[in-house]
Amino acid sequence: MADTSSGFTRRAALAHMATAVAAVGAMPLVTAAQASGKPSATPAPPGRLKQSLSRWTSKAPLPELCKRLKAIGFAGVDLLYADEWSTVTDSGLAVTMGYPAKRDNFIEMGFNDPANHATLIKELERTIPLAQRAGLTRMITMFGNRKPGIDDRQAADHCIAGLSKIAPFAAEHGITLCVELLNSKVDHHGYQGDSTAFGVEVMKGIGSPNVKLLYDIYHMQIMEGDVIRTIRDNLAWIGHFHTGGVPGRHEIDGSQELNYHAVAKAIADTGFQGYIAHEFMPTASDPFASFAEAFRICTV
Repeated sequence: MADTSSGFTRRAALAHMATAVAAVGAMPLVTAAQASGKPSATPAPPGRLKQSLSRWTSKAPLPELCKRLKAIGFAGVDLLYADEWSTVTDSGLAVTMGYPAKRDNFIEMGFNDPANHATLIKELERTIPLAQRAGLTRMITMFGNRKPGIDDRQAADHCIAGLSKIAPFAAEHGITLCVELLNSKVDHHGYQGDSTAFGVEVMKGIGSPNVKLLYDIYHMQIMEGDVIRTIRDNLAWIGHFHTGGVPGRHEIDGSQELNYHAVAKAIADTGFQGYIAHEFMPTASDPFASFAEAFRICTV
């Protein structure tokens, strides 16, 4: 999830989509035969992880974005509203995470406050059948910002109670709800779900395979570090991953502190079958070059 205090955020990007940027070049994985100009009987392996890109990270029109991501090798586009789903699926890519609603307070309004449950469940009940018909398998939701008078134990109980009500409906439609972990130190001050421990406690309390954590590697690196061990120990409760370079939430290359190739390999080694979605703000003059590099780094 993007830093809402920055000039280019998930929310702002969706509101200010402009013209397409320059096209990316070739696929980042090149065989020796391809480099020599000779035909290759076996294409370069796609790797063990299915990769997607968060829609808000690009200003390109959605049809153009889909075309270029498909050429790189991406499997889908992440974080899309219902009126965008068909554009992506018609292009041959998957919608790897859908929004249940368009709200300015989407992050802040979560299941930690029982006063929000009726609205959140209504949104999901309306959108989940649409998602099933569109071929989606993942929908995003939030823990929400802390509320005065509600401590962590009570907040976890509220999340368990609210999400347990909608979990059977999600299961009936083949949808997994992914509740996002965010940092409260830099980007989302006051957010309740700012630790893996809190998220896992809620997941255990719900006990449904149709409610999982959206483990954002960028956010949890800021809050906790120890990313690889944490992922290995808690994979049973994780349904989706996001990436982003620390610090700054830019490219996941050598300019930042995490070895994303090692992180991706660790995820793949667990046998994870979901998606890892790149969610960073490119700084390069050609954003698609950054997207292609991220794809290459996480191809393991």
